[in-house]
Amino acid sequence: QVQLVQSGGGLVQPGGSLGLSCVASRVTFSLYDGAWYRQPPGKQRTLVARVTSDGRTEYADSVKGRFTISRDNGNNTMYLQLNSLKPEDTAIYYCFAEHKQFTQLRAWGQGTQVTVSS
Repeated sequence: QVQLVQSGGGLVQPGGSLGLSCVASRVTFSLYDGAWYRQPPGKQRTLVARVTSDGRTEYADSVKGRFTISRDNGNNTMYLQLNSLKPEDTAIYYCFAEHKQFTQLRAWGQGTQVTVSS
């Protein structure tokens, strides 16, 4: 079963940048679609960006042009680069992976806090 471990995040001023990483273990990561979600305080978890097993990407309108999702299958790692951060980007960020064929094989990372504040 896939396991995901996140790193990165923290406190940053508006306009700043952060990078998040998500390492998958016990799997051939190239067989998995990946995504990043976020959950602001008191709100539902929503999709931020996704990257398919073959590298196609998709973004929420609120982060287009500011965030970049990428993956390194050789190192079983997925990334989210967050630029031009705004206070409304404050949330817990979660990575997610799902097998491209056997969708019951899925997992969430443990979550990491991103706080944008002056």
